[in-house]
Amino acid sequence: MGVSNCLSALLMRRWGKMIPSDLERRIIEAKQKGFVPFLVSATAGTTVYGAFDPLLAVADICKKYKIWMHVDAAWGGGLLMSRKHKWKLSGVERANSVTWNPHKMMGVPLQCSALLVREEGLMQSCNQMHASYLFQQDKHYDLSYDTGDKALQCGRHVDVFKLWLMWRAKGATGFEAHIDKCLELAEYLYNIIKNREGYEMVFDGKPQHTNVCFWYVPPSLRVLEDNEERMSRLSKVAPVIKARMMEYGTTMVSYQPLGDKVNFFRMVISNPAATHQDIDFLIEEIERLGQDL
Repeated sequence: MGVSNCLSALLMRRWGKMIPSDLERRIIEAKQKGFVPFLVSATAGTTVYGAFDPLLAVADICKKYKIWMHVDAAWGGGLLMSRKHKWKLSGVERANSVTWNPHKMMGVPLQCSALLVREEGLMQSCNQMHASYLFQQDKHYDLSYDTGDKALQCGRHVDVFKLWLMWRAKGATGFEAHIDKCLELAEYLYNIIKNREGYEMVFDGKPQHTNVCFWYVPPSLRVLEDNEERMSRLSKVAPVIKARMMEYGTTMVSYQPLGDKVNFFRMVISNPAATHQDIDFLIEEIERLGQDL
């Protein structure tokens, strides 16, 4: 297909969510130019911000223009296990296809990924090769159990077995407690640093997922005006602090730039065994390692 045939809808600057009205505008423009929009890929839990696209509005647009709706819920799909947070995926049930990675938020051992499609038999009709030496049609059992003819690679690991084992061990309530605890820890971190001296949030408002994005501003930069020099110096802070964290072996937090935003920390919490004391230590460690920068 090529990336030249992919169009991006505008995102809400505050959250990084898709703006439905702009999505519809781009679809109309593409059709007027003679193109045939056939798929919209929405996201439930973006990699950096942890943002959730407004799936109900996206579903309405896809239905209106008869376009396939895909939802990338690799990171955010686990929130469906939580009665408190599953509303963030409202509308995912209307998607034509969904990707979901239990090995991420739900802690299932790598690798455990799923592609779910609404239409029964679709994967088989797209991928089957009718290899008679493998998939005989006169077997004595239900042929739907021959899953190899549903995937491009034919043979593959039974990755879903890991999810099944964990589900049997933890139960749905165990997964719910796991999700809720991680979201609570992220909110705890956000509430501590949002008004703390030396910290600036990348966007306003409580995070939707466990992604907490922020800058640590050392004392030497707090007196500077918000200009190009300050941004240039600030962009070097997170990489140095992370390097020191790794050298000391105390903790580690990822960082990245995004668009016009210079390097910032992205703390992602997915371990329910973490505690408020661990979060407190993280903050103190960032300050200890970055105060001289």
